[in-house]
Amino acid sequence: MLRRPKLAAWRSIAGEWLYNRGVSEAAQIPEFRKPSAIEALFNRAFGFFVGLGIAPSYMQLLQVRGRKTGRIYSSPVNLLEFGGKPYLVAPRGRTQWVRNAETAGEILLKRGRAQRKYRLRPLSDEEKPEILKLYLDQYKSAVQRYFPIPAGSPAPSFSGIANNYPVFELLPK
Repeated sequence: MLRRPKLAAWRSIAGEWLYNRGVSEAAQIPEFRKPSAIEALFNRAFGFFVGLGIAPSYMQLLQVRGRKTGRIYSSPVNLLEFGGKPYLVAPRGRTQWVRNAETAGEILLKRGRAQRKYRLRPLSDEEKPEILKLYLDQYKSAVQRYFPIPAGSPAPSFSGIANNYPVFELLPK
C-alpha cells in the first residue's frame, strides 16, 4: 500500500524544485501587484507627508495625469540617483502610475513647495539589471518583498526578472 507524503514533504519537494530551476524560470511575477488595503492607506497618508516635505530626502510625490479621466493622481516614490541621473523604479510592476506616465509621457515630482517636471525614458531590459540592483540594495527594507532575488545579489542575477520591473530615466523638461 502506497502512502501519500505529508504536506511538509510536498512543500520541501516543491521548494527544491523551484530552487533548482533558478530564479529566472521560477519567478513568475504578476504584471501588477496590487497593494493591500492597509498598504493603500499607508501610501495615501505617507504621500500627504511627502507632499508637505516631511519625509526622507529620497522620497518624492509623483503626480501624473490619468490616462482615462485626465485627473491628477499622486503616489509616493523612492527616487534613485545613479551617475548623476535620476531614475524611477516600479517595484510592484506595471502599476497605475506607470501606465499613466507612459501615456502622458511626463510626470511631476513634488516635495514640499519644490516641483520638477520630467520626461520619461524607459530603460530596455538590458539596461535595467544594474539599476534594479542599486534600487534593491538602497531601499531593501521597503521593497525586498517585491523581488525574488535578495538584496546584495550581483547585477547579472537581475537579468532574468528585468522585464517585470518598469524603470525610467527622468529627463528634465
